[in-house]
Amino acid sequence: MIDAADIAEARARLTSVLVPTPLEASASLSELAGRTVLLKPEHRQRTGSYKIRGAYNKLSRLERGGEVVAASAGNHAQGVARAARLTGHRATIFMPATAALPKVEATRADGATVHLEGTVVDEAIALAHSYAKTTGAEFVHPFDDPLIIAGQGTVGAEIVEEHAGEATVVVPVGGGGLISGVATAVKAARSDLRVVGVEAAGAAAMRASLDRGELVHLDQVSTIADGIAVKAPSELTLAHVRARVDDVVTVTDDQISRAMILLLERCKAVVEPAGAAGLAAVVSGLIPGEGPVVVVLSGGNVDPILLIRLIEHGLTAAGRFLVLSIVVVDHPGELAHLTEAVARLGLNVLDVEHHRVGLKLGVDKVAVMMTLETRDQAHRDDAVRSLREAGFDVQPVE
Repeated sequence: MIDAADIAEARARLTSVLVPTPLEASASLSELAGRTVLLKPEHRQRTGSYKIRGAYNKLSRLERGGEVVAASAGNHAQGVARAARLTGHRATIFMPATAALPKVEATRADGATVHLEGTVVDEAIALAHSYAKTTGAEFVHPFDDPLIIAGQGTVGAEIVEEHAGEATVVVPVGGGGLISGVATAVKAARSDLRVVGVEAAGAAAMRASLDRGELVHLDQVSTIADGIAVKAPSELTLAHVRARVDDVVTVTDDQISRAMILLLERCKAVVEPAGAAGLAAVVSGLIPGEGPVVVVLSGGNVDPILLIRLIEHGLTAAGRFLVLSIVVVDHPGELAHLTEAVARLGLNVLDVEHHRVGLKLGVDKVAVMMTLETRDQAHRDDAVRSLREAGFDVQPVE
């Protein structure tokens, strides 16, 4: 296991490489959470995530000119590719075939050779291992490496320097490299601070491993947070988490989506799903206590097309969209009567469709499918109730 000296050495190597990401207090999120919220904006780091820290700490110790190979859904790939360029190495990266195109192109732009194979990160890691054995390339694991963990731990070292008071440090968890390093740095400097990890509920291998008392390999993972969609941590990261992390909680995709929307609206920050997992836990009331929380926003590399879908999903999860099926008499003026009622409720109409075919309706009836913009869940509920009180046959469409 690594210690504070390993992290201090990594900091010395990274001094000229990193972009400063000082803690930022968010009054808006603090009011929403009912406690002080401080953000560690690693989505603004070089390559768009904290991953450059561990990658550079590893590659800077290797002989220049050699080949390195890695596997990643995106952020580790970009970190290794950039670190390889900075340290004079050739990089070969295996990425899942489903990896976001911007992450693939960014990795290639740093000079790496990219192979798109496998469906999840674990399969890409196996392929990269095989490539390393065949070619002699140095394999750079995304989390199962003390040098990688020490590099990631510099995030925690910065946090304890930037915040002198009490706090709970909240960290996204995939394979566990980031939280292993952060917890090591935090606990070495301030044993009174709590460190809590946050996993996606559809990829909660660390939580399962802690509960069982041994390494657990999930059969499958399913989450929008591809950056933390890992089937299993490693024995190394599990040991760090068991010894130095106070708790690991899980969040749903809906909670992650809502957190992404909050970051966009309240902080003007584009953060990928994995990076928003920590905030999702905070605003969902999953982090005990009333004191300050330091939330690590671990990355911001998200495909714009995926971002559009995630925004729509997040707005729906937050109660900002309402789809209604409303049966009305098929007579002139009925639709105008309906839209007037909707307007009086302060609802913005996004889409209207008429449906007759395939529905069990009277010959003089039509179903109007209406998509409305609402303020929140309470506004949704009030809209449905008010339309029913006005005499409309209304059914929400989930």
